[in-house]
Amino acid sequence: MTAADPLVRVSTAAGVTTLTLDSPHNRNALSTALMTELLDGLAAAVADDAVRVVVLAHTGPVFCSGADLKETAAAYASGTVPAGMLGDVLAAIWECPKPVLAQVAGPARAGGLGLIAAADLAICATDASFAFTEVRIGVIPAVISATVLRRLSPRAAAELYLTGEVFDGVRAAEVGLVTAAVPADELTGAVRRYCAALVRGAPGALAGTKGLLRRPAPGDLRNELAELSALSTRYFLSDEGREGVLAFREKRPARWVPGIE
Repeated sequence: MTAADPLVRVSTAAGVTTLTLDSPHNRNALSTALMTELLDGLAAAVADDAVRVVVLAHTGPVFCSGADLKETAAAYASGTVPAGMLGDVLAAIWECPKPVLAQVAGPARAGGLGLIAAADLAICATDASFAFTEVRIGVIPAVISATVLRRLSPRAAAELYLTGEVFDGVRAAEVGLVTAAVPADELTGAVRRYCAALVRGAPGALAGTKGLLRRPAPGDLRNELAELSALSTRYFLSDEGREGVLAFREKRPARWVPGIE
């Protein structure tokens, strides 16, 4: 690998942009350079109207090993560490108006689990492994908690955070870290099926649904129902809503489905 080689490779086809972590020499660690390229790739995908779904994938056997500890050690003298940038990356994934799907074929550790939790959907191989290793190197899983604790059950979070023990894809699905765990040879096919389903959603409706999923905990029921009723009406009366209802009645794909004129 040379200095000019990208650490995040970008490809787009059929409405899906795949951002592939491609730094296998350090197990796709979250270096400043890699995180910068990941942010750039996400921003470009958001700006491109032809992109409906973003997939986070990886080369090499490891999805992401977490913070780049070599870079972190070198940065101590300046009083800053690269991990501070991770918050920007997690926010960009979480706030992306387009569905983000993590495709995890191998191990993920520490900050890598933050990426997985920030994605809307995550599909992993059953034999992929995971661990919150922070306590074992004298730190805490602080930044990633913003996304991870929204996924894990409280008991599972306490166990996995405090012990740092390794767990597999099946357990990751059981505790809510990932959407599904499938045999390794079925991973690519499973991701393609999810993407094929996601691109059938209207772009504006997908963004609005993501906003719905990110709403704070409900308060007064009647006030919430009034707000949601107004929101529902706005979407039914939108151009996409009208087209979706018409397409359903006419038994045809809606015009936003890729490949449909």
